[in-house]
Amino acid sequence: MAILTVTLNPALDVSTTVPKLRGGGAKLRCAPPHEDPGGGGVNVSRAIRFLGGDSLALAALAGATGARMHELLTAEGIRTRLIPAPGDTRRSLSVIDESDGEQYRFLMPGPEWSAADVDAAAAAVADELGARDLLIVSGSLPPGAPAELPARLAAGAKAKGAVGLLDTSGPALEAAAAGKVGRGLILRMDHEEAEALAGRALPEIAALGRFAADLRASGAAGTVLAAAGAEGTVLACAEGVFHAAPPRVEVVSKVGAGDSFVGAFAMTLAAGAPGPEALRVGVAAAAAAVTTPDTRLCTAEDVARITPGVVLREI
Repeated sequence: MAILTVTLNPALDVSTTVPKLRGGGAKLRCAPPHEDPGGGGVNVSRAIRFLGGDSLALAALAGATGARMHELLTAEGIRTRLIPAPGDTRRSLSVIDESDGEQYRFLMPGPEWSAADVDAAAAAVADELGARDLLIVSGSLPPGAPAELPARLAAGAKAKGAVGLLDTSGPALEAAAAGKVGRGLILRMDHEEAEALAGRALPEIAALGRFAADLRASGAAGTVLAAAGAEGTVLACAEGVFHAAPPRVEVVSKVGAGDSFVGAFAMTLAAGAPGPEALRVGVAAAAAAVTTPDTRLCTAEDVARITPGVVLREI
């Protein structure tokens, strides 16, 4: 099973530190910046690469910033196809205040898309898809793109005999759940997004599990994943409803934990493992990612070390 990732609103992630964050117009002297290619699907492909796997990253890269991102992805050994996109790829900024360790993330919106841009992107994705592929659509949508676009891509994947994994939020998540793609879709969300979709509080893992199971039973998706931060992730799939909890780790940066989960989960699933085992490895990858600084992701060594400590149970 080949893995394809789609990033419609990628960003060049720039990270730095300052001695102390202050207002009042003060000039803040930053440490030398570090650049990483970023955006949901891009980071999923990077995580897969760091874990020893392979994927094709379909990314809407444009302008000078897009060219720089393409250069960085190529240097990391990630196969990339450019999705036609307008303007210049956005940047994001992550700043750590050295006085207290707090991290501040500034996310730019990206260029405005037209209906023609949306159709061109959908066509580019369809061109690369084959039967039994796993298509991962992750990250925010660019301004102007309709909320239904991720569900449209997932439906297109199903029509070709492929499986779509959507990691989205807000109106795009609502549209995906309402699309009733069913068995051809894996739907991932975090705890807050699950509560927004449910329209009620889901205060315990058991409640989160029931919601995931109900969402699957409704035909919204064949597999539902709901992350609960440090408490791990819930999975509702054909084998049942499961919860995987990571061991306690030292948190350095939360950036990239979700993308590392998706990369490890998808890579394990594509290798033929059942859903619960893919869940266990994905949770280990998320825990590994939070131990690395700035916009770095998980490493194969850390995932191998953490995986035996993940507690997997049926709920």
